Amino acid sequence: MSIRNYRRLLTAMFLTAGIVALLASAQGDDLDKRLQDAEANRVALIEQVKKPVIAVLAPGGQGGGSGVLITEDGYALTNFHVAAAIGSYFHCGLATGEMYDAVLVGLDRAGDLALIKLIQKKDREVKFPVATLGDSDKLQPGDWTLALGNPLLLATDFNPTVTYGMVSGTHRYQKIPHPTGTLLEYCDCIQVDTAINPGNSGGPLFNMQGEFVGINSAGSLGKSDRINSGAAYSISVNMIKNFLGQLRAGMECDHATLGADVEPENEEGGVGRLIVKRVVTGSEVDRRGLAVDDQLVSFAGWPLTNINQYKNKLGIYPKGWRVPLVFRHETTDRREVLVRLPGRRPDVIPDNRTDNPTADAETTPPPLPPPPAGTDAAKLYEGKLGFANYYFNKLERKRLMDAFHAKGDFSGLRGDWTMKAACTLGKKISTAQIAVKAPTKEDKSEKIVADVDLVGYTVDPLSTETKLEDLALPKGSGGLLVALYQYRQLLAFGDKGFSGEFSHGGVEPFYPPLPGDAGPDYIKQRVMCEVLRTQLAGVPAKWYFSKGDGSLLGFEVVVDRDDDPCEVYLSEYHQEEGRSLPGRMEVRYKDKTYAVLNGINWKLEPVK
Repeated sequence: MSIRNYRRLLTAMFLTAGIVALLASAQGDDLDKRLQDAEANRVALIEQVKKPVIAVLAPGGQGGGSGVLITEDGYALTNFHVAAAIGSYFHCGLATGEMYDAVLVGLDRAGDLALIKLIQKKDREVKFPVATLGDSDKLQPGDWTLALGNPLLLATDFNPTVTYGMVSGTHRYQKIPHPTGTLLEYCDCIQVDTAINPGNSGGPLFNMQGEFVGINSAGSLGKSDRINSGAAYSISVNMIKNFLGQLRAGMECDHATLGADVEPENEEGGVGRLIVKRVVTGSEVDRRGLAVDDQLVSFAGWPLTNINQYKNKLGIYPKGWRVPLVFRHETTDRREVLVRLPGRRPDVIPDNRTDNPTADAETTPPPLPPPPAGTDAAKLYEGKLGFANYYFNKLERKRLMDAFHAKGDFSGLRGDWTMKAACTLGKKISTAQIAVKAPTKEDKSEKIVADVDLVGYTVDPLSTETKLEDLALPKGSGGLLVALYQYRQLLAFGDKGFSGEFSHGGVEPFYPPLPGDAGPDYIKQRVMCEVLRTQLAGVPAKWYFSKGDGSLLGFEVVVDRDDDPCEVYLSEYHQEEGRSLPGRMEVRYKDKTYAVLNGINWKLEPVK
């Protein structure tokens, strides 16, 4: 043994002896009681938080990982890379020793997340133990954490292994390639020195209040034998919350981009200004006025002082979300705008004015293998382009529409619909009358006939010969007439009113305008809503429903994919013959109010 190593050994021995002596001297005093209480509390906490932890196993017994239950009816989170190694059918073991079959629900490949659902046994139905979701933004370096899971598949009785360690860092950014070709991107993740080993993947990280704050996902051991201990990373629960709505809707989630390239002002990075280097022509940020050499000040309410912050915050939002962006134009002009975030994968664009999508096989990820025929999981699985499991999308869609239809049954009113209202356009007060004319024996086509501010319009919303500029009428509205036609389709016909898409779109923020002349305050305006996505005659729409009572708060219709949508905000609901209808509509286009329709009078007729 070298002298150097011998000295190290002696030092370690002296340190150990000193610790033992200190503990011995503490026997019988108050410190000893505090240590005993702390240990007892930790043991009790572990006993509690282990209940929702599951072992996620391949049915054949080859491989697996961990997971955590988040709802009493059996929804559980794990990693995408765990699901990808198994497929769409799992065996899941609880700490009680019970085994359940499970099926894939939703996937977030880039974010390394998967949602699965445990299937109740036929002879009895149980309420599963659930983890309490915490706030990962409250974590600080030095906080203690517990990691629970099934490392090295040691838990043959499904009792999870527990490791105890410290938060080493927060708001980390990591990229790890996956054999499927997916780049796993851990944005705003948590770094811990808590031991995380193969098999821990998908298991929960808890704080010392027993709250679930992350999904243990990756370890970085490096290639050098000079590393003493690897760094472990957990997906923050706050990022997971942003994607839960889409995961429950059986979707293949996509993460957001900005539509612009951003770099630090100084080449070394670090703290400093973030400067726009390129803007995608025609993107929403382009239409909102963002330009090359502008400075990004904040994104989604987060101040930006370095490129790591920007990448972290951009990566935690799903495609399609609308968030506030603050930028400085030409050094002095400070602007705050709302922007819809595009996705990383190209949109599936239907043929012009039709509802037949043309999928790009190179950009559409291949689905995971379906459950074997004859299993209970196979009954809960339906494959469809763009979805991890379309069965659960239909389930969420039905739940959403049932709550909406409880507000009133319009299915017997599929004839002419007419609305009359006072119409405020800027500072001018006028009138509006808009009617959707149902087909007749003499005229098989549907028409929108309108008079807005003494200007008459007639539009056929379904004809492939209708010009794009006519679909966008009245001018400056972005397509109000087509929007109201689709509103009638939703209320009177439901899913049968749309020949293209009719799917649950997860959960997104919605920003109803504040009352009065107050300027925007996006923090106050923001309401999280369930989203329905539809498409008719090549025109897509999004419908925003209250998560509280299921009422429709508004919708947006895109008549030109290279332009902004027509946004319609609904309020002042009242009852008419047992049906709930809005008395007020605010119509916005290009971030400005086109018109406000007040005192709306509705006349809804059955088919003649």
